[in-house]
Amino acid sequence: MAEVGRGSEQAFAELYELVSPRVFGLALRILRNRAMAEEAAQEALLDVWRQAPRFDAARGSALSWVLTMAHRRAVDHVRAAQSSTDRESKAAALMTPDVPFDEAAETTLIRAEGEQVRRCLTRLTELQRQSITLAYYSGLSYPQVAAELAVALPTIKARMRDGLIRLRDCLGAR
Repeated sequence: MAEVGRGSEQAFAELYELVSPRVFGLALRILRNRAMAEEAAQEALLDVWRQAPRFDAARGSALSWVLTMAHRRAVDHVRAAQSSTDRESKAAALMTPDVPFDEAAETTLIRAEGEQVRRCLTRLTELQRQSITLAYYSGLSYPQVAAELAVALPTIKARMRDGLIRLRDCLGAR
């Protein structure tokens, strides 16, 4: 281990040959997935190479130190996999409605809301209605609406703001 700590590739190759089967076996017992165990074992042995100067023989054997690093790396993989599963479950729960979808009811609701919006639009001034219609139904920007109606941009912005406030009040949205 001391030679590995000094950067000896030959010493690390020998250590690798001695401990890699046990490192892989430990990772496989923890992860129960061959590909993940191979990855965890590789990462653990890379950690051994990088951290070899930190090894202290007074605190335990080289094998126990290497296996401790392998165990930690395998547990990290388990935690990462669990975290990923939890995130996917939460995302799926957010996307799955609790109430069954009723297409007819949804269509009826959309039509009723559309009728209410059209009714509220008739209560706006002509400039407010034209401005909002061009911006929200035709997809024009404020400068494009101003050019289309031949009105100054600040006037369009003010009329749209006032019109949207009146629409909000008419629709009952607060």
